Amino acid sequence: MATAVSLGRSWGYDGVELRLIDGELIDPGMGSGDRARVKRTLAAAGLPAVAVDSSIQLTGEEPGTELRRFLELASEWEAPLVRVFGGPLPGDGPGRRARLAAAAQVLEAAVPVAERLGVAIGVETHDAFCASATVAELLALVDSAAVGAVWDSHHPHRAGERAADVWANLGPRILLAQVKDARRDAERADGWQLVLLGEGEVPVRDMLGLLAAGSYHGWVSVEWEKRWHPEIAEPETALPQHLAVLGTWLGEITEARDRA
Repeated sequence: MATAVSLGRSWGYDGVELRLIDGELIDPGMGSGDRARVKRTLAAAGLPAVAVDSSIQLTGEEPGTELRRFLELASEWEAPLVRVFGGPLPGDGPGRRARLAAAAQVLEAAVPVAERLGVAIGVETHDAFCASATVAELLALVDSAAVGAVWDSHHPHRAGERAADVWANLGPRILLAQVKDARRDAERADGWQLVLLGEGEVPVRDMLGLLAAGSYHGWVSVEWEKRWHPEIAEPETALPQHLAVLGTWLGEITEARDRA
């Protein structure tokens, strides 16, 4: 972790989204010594924690206790957000509505803790909730600013949504924007190959334009899933490349807006 955050700082990043600690998924039950070590490492690198990424599935078995533990951990690390997944969801009918209602109840029960700690909960556009329309269904059941969405650029595109659709569905409730690019690959099991930013078909530039036009003030996080996709480029290649492309695109968006 110390190496990762040091490199992030040297490349010009301003924060770090925590998914792994020394190669392992974050355990909210880690000891106080390890918690303190993480906090010291972040402080030494000068990189704040953008989010603490859990693997919680809201429609899974009894996620509420683990969610509260993650909120406490994020608060200790001064992170503003805990990322969660929606989890499995039936395609239609009463089963779907019941599962969404159960997920909403988990979030509502966690809201007082989130508000007290000053840490929000972000439901990612992922898996059965890839489509922003599905995430919006869930968020409509939870009326709290402490609960919102994490917009992963790739998954809504896989679900057939345009960037404009995602913004229309989630807009003011977007708490974090994750960017990555990919192109279709029929030879891969999931049908997609992750690529360097700008070399695929995911409408990341459109996404950035909508965020800027909509006065989004949250973080834009680069997601490079080397652990789960060992065939992709090394982070020493990909992460500087992403930052350079993002800088160019954001500069062009700003110039176009100033001219308008």
